[in-house]
Amino acid sequence: MIATKLNINKKTHTVEVDPSTPLLWVLREHLDLVGTKYGCGVASCGACTVLLDETAVRSCSLPISAIGDKAITTIEGLSENGDHPLQQAWEEHDVPQCGYCQAGQIMNAAALLKSKPNPTDEDIDTAMTGNLCRCGTYLRIKAAIKTAASY
Repeated sequence: MIATKLNINKKTHTVEVDPSTPLLWVLREHLDLVGTKYGCGVASCGACTVLLDETAVRSCSLPISAIGDKAITTIEGLSENGDHPLQQAWEEHDVPQCGYCQAGQIMNAAALLKSKPNPTDEDIDTAMTGNLCRCGTYLRIKAAIKTAASY
């Protein structure tokens, strides 16, 4: 166990865990940031997506030893009041069904819009590949991303 400082949602947190501990478990079990979900555990479904210096990463397979001083943003840190354009567009398009994958979907979409503020359909399809939705709301997800880009 070592003490590790992490910059999460613009706050510094110190945790004492094994350096190989995946970020997901630090977020959920040590910091009570449970918006980031466990899905598959092998970085294939996207439910655990967070931003690492504005790049979408799968937190279930990212050991905290690999983070260094990079900033981590979770769904809880995307906006204080749930008023991020993506969150508003998600509501407008009634995207969530069961909702389990939505935090990962939104965080991946946030990284996309940061790098491409006006994404094409192809940009959206490419960026969102790997974020699985068992409820099949992919068309609503795409519509919400386009709406958020227009805000």
